[in-house]
Amino acid sequence: MSDNLAPVSQQVGRPVAPTIGQTGKKGNKPQYSPGEKSFWKKVKNQKALIFMSLPFVIWLIIFRYVPVFGWTMAFQDYKPQTPFFEQEWVGFKHFRDLFNEQTFYRALENTLGMGILGLIFGTLAAILFALLLNEMRFNKFKKFTQTVSYLPHFVSWVIVANIVITMLSISGPVNNLLMSIGIIDNPINFMARPNMFWGVVTAAEVWKSTGWNAIIYFAAMAGIDPQLYEAAKVDGASRWRQMWHITLPSIRPVIIVLLILNIGNLINIGFEKQMLLGNNIVSERALVIDLYALNYGIGMFRYSFGTAIGIFKSVISVVLILIANTFARKIGEGRVF
Repeated sequence: MSDNLAPVSQQVGRPVAPTIGQTGKKGNKPQYSPGEKSFWKKVKNQKALIFMSLPFVIWLIIFRYVPVFGWTMAFQDYKPQTPFFEQEWVGFKHFRDLFNEQTFYRALENTLGMGILGLIFGTLAAILFALLLNEMRFNKFKKFTQTVSYLPHFVSWVIVANIVITMLSISGPVNNLLMSIGIIDNPINFMARPNMFWGVVTAAEVWKSTGWNAIIYFAAMAGIDPQLYEAAKVDGASRWRQMWHITLPSIRPVIIVLLILNIGNLINIGFEKQMLLGNNIVSERALVIDLYALNYGIGMFRYSFGTAIGIFKSVISVVLILIANTFARKIGEGRVF
């Protein structure tokens, strides 16, 4: 090999010329590459988005984080007219009272029962509705159906409860329909059957929220690459096969994330529908934790006891989210964090 073609080797002891990143006025200070931006430069470029989100951050701090200070009431024998530093501290007394009451466990059972039913049937109904809506080829009818399906979400539970009670009454349309087709011989008083109350509440919740909950699934389906469907058609896949092998796998991460968030709210199902649809006959099946806190806490001026119930709900919600998120991370699906 010629000497002119020999590779150039670095001689030991010879100083190496500084690179671009090593040069500068002070010599040791690294320089940013042309495509790299400092943190403050990124903040400056996103200042419009930051200012837009600032009111919501302030709202979150004021109405979500500042009230957490009120949790101290659960460890006090709280009296409204007594200053904070003069309140009597009782430790975990109210939590012990909570776990020693049988009514609490009945409320917890009802809450979990209706929450699980609502989670299962609500999620399935929203996904199925979004799939059917996505398969429609008449755009005008699709938009009309989608718009109409949102309306029950904005209807008050007072109105929904009246509709449900009227529909399920002895002389209501449901009994008349079942008797006309020969399923039953005598009308059923649905609202006086304790074993049917969970189903009535779940059906009302699914009817009210299916259209609204399907928005995110429908938006996720709109982002699927159309070339996947074209390739499936070339291979002879039917509409059902395209739905099963393309649409559902594509929106699976969205389903998992929403499922995790809904599991976190499993115990926070509210009390409006149970209070409005319930009566003295089904009161034991209608009692949920929120209604229990209202009746046996605030309603009896036991503010510390009601706060202890709220802390219990928050802790359970966080634990459920962590468990569901860990499970999703283990199986490699979409997760919240």
